[in-house]
Amino acid sequence: MLEKSFQEISNNIKDMISKTQLEIMIDANSKLVKLYFNIGKTLEEYSSWGNKFIDNVSLELKLAFPNIQGFSIRNLKYMKSFYNEYKDDFEFVQLVAQLPWKHNITLLQKVKDKEIRKWYVERCIEEGWSNSILIYQIDTDLYNRQVKNIKHNNFKLTMKENSDLANDMMKEPYVFDLIELTEDFKEKELENKMLEKIKNILLELGSGFSFVGNQYKVTIDNNDFFIDLLFYHIKLKCYVALELKVGEFKPEFGSKMSFYLTALDEEVKDENDNQSIGIILCQSKSNKIVDYTLKYINRPMGVSEYKIFDELPKKIQNELPGIDDIAIHLNDL
Repeated sequence: MLEKSFQEISNNIKDMISKTQLEIMIDANSKLVKLYFNIGKTLEEYSSWGNKFIDNVSLELKLAFPNIQGFSIRNLKYMKSFYNEYKDDFEFVQLVAQLPWKHNITLLQKVKDKEIRKWYVERCIEEGWSNSILIYQIDTDLYNRQVKNIKHNNFKLTMKENSDLANDMMKEPYVFDLIELTEDFKEKELENKMLEKIKNILLELGSGFSFVGNQYKVTIDNNDFFIDLLFYHIKLKCYVALELKVGEFKPEFGSKMSFYLTALDEEVKDENDNQSIGIILCQSKSNKIVDYTLKYINRPMGVSEYKIFDELPKKIQNELPGIDDIAIHLNDL
């Protein structure tokens, strides 16, 4: 009993230390970004001193603080640009100060529209993207695929709650890094390649998805049926069935998915789970045919196209969660 009590006390202390370490890191990062903002302000105020002014400041700071990095000529110019960008919007400075400096440089360089930049900032904070993943999301135009492009689903009609969250998880199109596929690939080959790169697929699906299995078997009256890929969405608290189709969307795909969702709700989900959701991914689709198909289906599902993208840089792949990390999420369900 004494040993257990000691372990509990020890764990509580460790939790306090870990929490404080994180708070210190966040606070230090915020202070650093604000410092750079103020340095940028000074550099702007004395920019009339000529082209060599920043060069001389850089040299002086390196001599004064030899053990501190970040005072290169290039980085000082970033600070000046950072100040000029946000000098009239300190509220935005407070927001971006929650991100590391590299993220801020990336956003300044790659996202010119301030509202779109704010969206990426909020996603970074919410989902904990590294700078490499942020670059990937911007380069694959995540904002337009997830926010601006019209998405085709029946969530508003079929879900009592969380329909907005379900709609927000959809993308149009989905982009997968499966360049090794043969030119005339089949559905099974597509599924196998997605399984090989399940970490990257989870990145594309978005925050909240945990992988359950492929060719997931549901047995009804001694008949076996197989769902291509099955996930669990932690925020929506429901199973998400994903069906892969090579070629154009056909209305019968909706009926088949409706059957799968009914089977999941009746045979798999428990009383704490919400109704299951279906996603049908096709190479192409007629939006009108999709909308007509979904209009009178009483199970929540969406239809999107998918595109095949070049392989993710290895630096990004190394930063994605591994199978063990995914298993931890599953154990929490």
